[in-house]
Amino acid sequence: MRKQYDFSKAKKNPYIQDLKKQVTIRLDTDTIDYFKNMADNNGVPYQTLINLYLRECATKHKKLRMVWHIQK
Repeated sequence: MRKQYDFSKAKKNPYIQDLKKQVTIRLDTDTIDYFKNMADNNGVPYQTLINLYLRECATKHKKLRMVWHIQK
């Protein structure tokens, strides 16, 4: 290993925008269990399944429809 390296001609990674960003979110236990069960059945990590689902929602511009029921 060299004691010093010359980075004066270095280029930025062109794929940097494709990297994933780590975030912390709070999910219901039953939601996590759902994706973990699906992951076990498909041999894919559950975080990957959640990411794929959210990416599909974002790509297709899916809108969340919330209906509030008022109890009387």
